[in-house]
Amino acid sequence: MKHLLRYISIAGLASLSGFAPAQESVQSQIDTIKSVLPKFAIPMREVGDRFQNMYFAAKGGNWALAAYMSKYMDKSMNPASYTKAEEYQSWRYFYDTTFDPVNKAIKAQDFKAFEKEYMSTIASCNACHASMGYGFIKVVKLRKPANNGVDYKVPSKPGDVPP
Repeated sequence: MKHLLRYISIAGLASLSGFAPAQESVQSQIDTIKSVLPKFAIPMREVGDRFQNMYFAAKGGNWALAAYMSKYMDKSMNPASYTKAEEYQSWRYFYDTTFDPVNKAIKAQDFKAFEKEYMSTIASCNACHASMGYGFIKVVKLRKPANNGVDYKVPSKPGDVPP
């Protein structure tokens, strides 16, 4: 909710500065702001990249990076809580339940458990995509990270991620 309030504040400032017609209603301004926020596909792309990078971080013993990728994989979906609330609830359930064993393996720094749960998550992602009518979106584990500009082998612990 605080993010939406921030956007509303920006809309109010835009109105005062002449960027939005003064006669435009607050609800209309909110609707305009919501219309330009990412829906589901754009945040999901970030989820996919972070999910792929997480594997290489865990494999390389960079557990802080794996935890960081998980944390921001989840946070990247926040706009969808306003723009696609029903689909966001599916995400929330997925991250809090289905994905939880991956997070537990990261916290335990247990690559064997991580890999098992990671692969199980891929199957769950594909089942979810199919059930929502997106069966043509099939997740696979990449051979290389989505982002090659990161050192995935920096020794670290999950607790090294700043709050």
